[in-house]
Amino acid sequence: MLDRQILAILREVDRAGSVTAAAERLNLSQSALSHTVRKFEERCGVEIWMKRGRTLRFTQAGRHLLALAQRLLPQFEHAERVLADFASGRRGAFRVGMECHPCQAWLMRMTARYLTQWPDVDFEVRTAFRFDGLAALLDNEIDLLITPDPIETADVLFTPVFDYELVLVVHEAHPLAAQGVARPEDLRAEELITVPVSLERLDVYTRFLVPAHCRPHRHKTVESTDLMLQLVAARRGVTVLPDWLVREDGAGLPVRSVHLGTEGIGKSIHLGVRRGEEGVDHITGFLALARTTDR
Repeated sequence: MLDRQILAILREVDRAGSVTAAAERLNLSQSALSHTVRKFEERCGVEIWMKRGRTLRFTQAGRHLLALAQRLLPQFEHAERVLADFASGRRGAFRVGMECHPCQAWLMRMTARYLTQWPDVDFEVRTAFRFDGLAALLDNEIDLLITPDPIETADVLFTPVFDYELVLVVHEAHPLAAQGVARPEDLRAEELITVPVSLERLDVYTRFLVPAHCRPHRHKTVESTDLMLQLVAARRGVTVLPDWLVREDGAGLPVRSVHLGTEGIGKSIHLGVRRGEEGVDHITGFLALARTTDR
């Protein structure tokens, strides 16, 4: 009763916002698409969407099928790519997703070596799943997730591969640069620059400021870690970054690293794979190489 074509139609209608646009994307005429949907509705005894003028809304049955399409179609498409790779003598695609901005800088340290060691693997880096990586991994849209914040689940195996410390980055002439350690209340007069994510995803808030009931004077978000360092160097604020990133990208800039509290904030980069796939040879090779990547 349920075939792949109807799932593809639902996904494209949702993406495109109209039946006409979806038909164009699927290389179908609008009448052919509508006929397919109508026959499916008659066969199953349900309506999958309702139209009011130009507005189209999914019914409860339609929303259920759309969720199914969004989950299953990427798996079908990935399986087809893998089979095509096998048929051409390749090992298949290996799709890596990242869930933090510094993760990409860390990944670039080992990419060249991995590509050399595994020349028959189609290596892809997906950044579109940034900050929603676990769902992408579980939905088979990526094969490995790089994240500093693993969420334990029965279906995913996380492996820590790289330890680091989150540090406050200040201008070298800032009073905190001489102290070496910052207290939460020290940030009350500062403009804090972070990546554009919710406060619940920022360790400087959840593990440092919020427990002490403190907030910065201003909070500004910036996409690029390079720009964050440049803003600090220009005395436009302070930021929080991994210590290794400051050592590498901040070299030559008038900035200093300061511990967040006497204990500091320790973190680890974790690699997550779906359970049962950790033994796939090119994934095992990636994990082994990640453990030997220098800090």
